[in-house]
Amino acid sequence: MTDQPFIDRLVADIGRHLPAGLEQLRDEVERSARAILQEGISRLDLISREEFDIQQQVLARTREKLEALEKEVIELERRLAP
Repeated sequence: MTDQPFIDRLVADIGRHLPAGLEQLRDEVERSARAILQEGISRLDLISREEFDIQQQVLARTREKLEALEKEVIELERRLAP
């Protein structure tokens, strides 16, 4: 997963800090910075926002089922108690 807008903003910020009149150097630095950032981010064990949201929904359903089962166990224990 690569957050392209983040990388674009970061590379643009790096380019803005280079002295004026060094367009060729600026292009090289931006290209190199973009490649380094993309490679570094790709090495991280990240997931997409979509995958995160899906897993959050799965967790919410699992919690609901667990709570229902806990209530059922409590009810069964209550019935079996002398």
